[in-house]
Amino acid sequence: MPVDLATRVVRWQESHGRNNLPWQNTRDPYRVWLSEIMLQQTQVATVKDYYARFLAQFADISELAAADLDDVLALWSGLGYYSRARNLHQCAVRIVAVHGGVFPQSAEILQTLPGIGRSTAAAIASICFGQRVAILDGNVKRVLTRALAFDADLATAANTRTLWEQAEELLPVTDLGRTMPRYTQGLMDLGATVCATRKPNCDACPLAGICVAKRMGTQLQFPVKSKKLKRSVQTIWLLWAQARDGSVWLSKRPTPGVWAGLYCFPLFDDLPTLEAAVPARYRTDLEAGVVVKHVLTHKDLYLHPVKVQLPDSSMKAGGGVWAKPDQWSEMGLPAPIRKLLES
Repeated sequence: MPVDLATRVVRWQESHGRNNLPWQNTRDPYRVWLSEIMLQQTQVATVKDYYARFLAQFADISELAAADLDDVLALWSGLGYYSRARNLHQCAVRIVAVHGGVFPQSAEILQTLPGIGRSTAAAIASICFGQRVAILDGNVKRVLTRALAFDADLATAANTRTLWEQAEELLPVTDLGRTMPRYTQGLMDLGATVCATRKPNCDACPLAGICVAKRMGTQLQFPVKSKKLKRSVQTIWLLWAQARDGSVWLSKRPTPGVWAGLYCFPLFDDLPTLEAAVPARYRTDLEAGVVVKHVLTHKDLYLHPVKVQLPDSSMKAGGGVWAKPDQWSEMGLPAPIRKLLES
C-alpha cells in the first residue's frame, strides 16, 4: 500500500485538491508557516481575511520580528487562541536573531522554535523544502486511520507514536521536490473536504479502492480516541467603565491567563469584588448588562458586564488606559469584548 497510497494522493491533489487558497502555490516558508499557525483550530473561511491583513502589515519575517507584540495581537483580535499570536511573534524574533532571518529547512530544527510542533514543522519542511517527513494533524489522523483501519486508541501516546511511524512509511519515495508538497497538501485537502468526520464522501476519495475501513464499512469508527474532553464553566464579571467622551477603561491581561496580553475590561470573580474596585460615590450607578456566553475549547465562559458612567476620563487607575472608540480597532481585544463595545 505505501507507494500506491502516496501516488493516489499526489495525483488527486494535482487535479482535484485545493489549489487556489491564498497560501498555496508558494514555497515561501514565511507564508506557509503563517497559514499553518492560523489554521490551527480555525476554519479556512475565517483565516482568509486575517491572512491577507497580516501580510499587508507584516510582509516578511523581519517586519514581524520588529513589530510590537501589541500590534500583532491587534491584528489577531477575534481569531482566538491568542497564544498562537504570541508564539508567532517570539518565533519571528528567534528566526531573525538566531537564524539570520532565514527559516531552517529541517523539520527537526523547526520544532525547536516557539509555537511549532512536530506536524507544523513537517508541513513547512515538506511543502517548502521537499523534506520527506510526515504530518499528523487531526484531519490527517482521520484519513490515515481509516485507510489503514488503525484501531489503536490514540489517547495513548505509544499508539500515537506507532501511527507516526506508519505515516512515515507511507511517504513518497521519489521526486520529493515535487511529490512531498503535493502529498502533504493532498492529505490535508482530503481530511478537510472529502474524508469528513461524520459524512465521508468515499465516492470522491482517491483512496476508496485501498481504504480498509471503507471495505469493512467502518469509516465512522476511526480514529479511535477514548479520552473525552472535560469541559469546565467559569463566571467572570466585567467592569465596563465609560466616560462622557465615549472612552472606556481597558487593562492589559497578564500572562498566563485568559486573553493573556490583550486589552480587556477589568475582570473579577464576583460582583462584590467588582463593586469594591469602583469609587464609592459611583457604586449606586452600576448597571448590570445581559450575560454573554463565550465558548472556548475546554471551557464555557459566562461574562457579566457591569456598566458605570463616569463624569470624565480623568480618573486614573493602574495597569490600564482610557481608549476612545476610534482606538478600539487598533487594539488587541478579545472577540466578546469587541462585540460588546461595538453593539
